[in-house]
Amino acid sequence: MPRVTMSNRGANGVGSGASSGRAPAGGTAGPRPSARTPAKPPRPLNDRPTRWTLLRRRQRYLLRPVAWGVAGVLLLASGAALVRTVQPGGSLAPLRARISAGVSLPVQDIVVEGRSLTPEGTLRTALGVAKGDKMLGFSPEDARARIERLTWVQRATVERRLPGTVVVHLVERRPFAVWQTRDKFVLIDRAGQVVAEQDPVKDAAAFATLPLVVGPGAPEFAAALLDQLAAQPGLRARVVAAIRVGERRWNLRLNNGVDVLLPEGAEAPAMSRLMELQAAQSLLDRPLQAVDLRLPDRMVVRAQPEAHGPIPLSPIPPSLIPPSPISPSPISPSLGLSNPRRPT
Repeated sequence: MPRVTMSNRGANGVGSGASSGRAPAGGTAGPRPSARTPAKPPRPLNDRPTRWTLLRRRQRYLLRPVAWGVAGVLLLASGAALVRTVQPGGSLAPLRARISAGVSLPVQDIVVEGRSLTPEGTLRTALGVAKGDKMLGFSPEDARARIERLTWVQRATVERRLPGTVVVHLVERRPFAVWQTRDKFVLIDRAGQVVAEQDPVKDAAAFATLPLVVGPGAPEFAAALLDQLAAQPGLRARVVAAIRVGERRWNLRLNNGVDVLLPEGAEAPAMSRLMELQAAQSLLDRPLQAVDLRLPDRMVVRAQPEAHGPIPLSPIPPSLIPPSPISPSPISPSLGLSNPRRPT
């Protein structure tokens, strides 16, 4: 049976107005407006950027930091040139002097920080400015250089604080020890530098409390020995002087007159061994003239001149006998005394 297809076309072959885009019967015929935005025409192939254009864009991004760097260098150079012209001796120095003369900014106060040993009069003379002087009439840099040439001063800073204050900050050399050279006693700092301009009355406390080192070459090596001696407080309390012998080794003079002869370059082990013997046998409390620790495998003691015969000592504990790098001979359990002669 044949299929019958229904169609909404009219007899004249034209669809209805709702589906064909035309107005319905009786209305005004016309095209229906479209809701879509028309697409842009395709870009022609010959409008793409050339290789030279791409290279120029890339170089522009790379050269931008370089340009900023060059500008910064030029700015710093201009600032340095301006500062140099303003400084004394520069092209603007006369202008600076005229401005300083015209501006009335007197020094109203001078503040000194960190001074305890530097004489006040010597410091003010080196500073070169006093109350009433012009603030811009002196150079803080020149004043700092003069102050640092003073004996007690290690470092110094000088500042101008407008409108009228000059601030001086000192870092002084601290006395570390007293050095006896021939018949003179002088204070030295930790670096071994002599601190001059000493007042015997003012510095009496330092002379009485600081350790005493004696002999040529003692100041340069005093800090190392005194640091090692500080690790043995029991021995440090007995020491009244450290004597440099031959500019190569030390002797310790104790408060009971005993001389302790230390080996060259091995002071700390020798002092430790001595204090162990003191704890075990009270060695330093006996009537001795000298204790010789220069040999690593033995110890020699000398009696005082009024002592007669050997001083009896109990056997040395094996733990206190050091190993001998020179000879394997053992130490005698009783220590004999040599002739009562003062060591040289």
